[in-house]
Amino acid sequence: MRSARLEVAVGLFVLAGLLALAWLSVRLARMELVGSGLVPLYAQFTSIAGLKVGAAVEIAGVGVGRVDRIELNPADYEARVRMLVQPEVAVQEDAIASVRTKGLIGDRYIVIAPGASDKILVANGVIRQTEPAINFEELISQFIHGSVK
Repeated sequence: MRSARLEVAVGLFVLAGLLALAWLSVRLARMELVGSGLVPLYAQFTSIAGLKVGAAVEIAGVGVGRVDRIELNPADYEARVRMLVQPEVAVQEDAIASVRTKGLIGDRYIVIAPGASDKILVANGVIRQTEPAINFEELISQFIHGSVK
């Protein structure tokens, strides 16, 4: 009887450990098992050099979402970025999305500068005004070769 209780306790302990490991794996991979409730927004950039899926989306330095998908728009050869933003964050129709770098050689992320419009983007809305990523290698090359304006 005592042995059976010990086996059940060990089994429950192992099961709890496996569930905790599965939860941690899902959280670290930034996956959602059920509907996330986040609002998808789109933006097109001429260059998103270094931006990756899972990158942060910030407004005023506060994380409000993440990059969900990046694809090439074959019609105009621009990068189409899908962002998932928290539903309580109102993004104006005239907001500006910019690709920025954390530090000098850090990770790329998207910054949304709020606009002044009264119209708010709804799910699957498109941020029309964008600023591409700054290519530091190109700037250094221009500086070295004396073609910086």
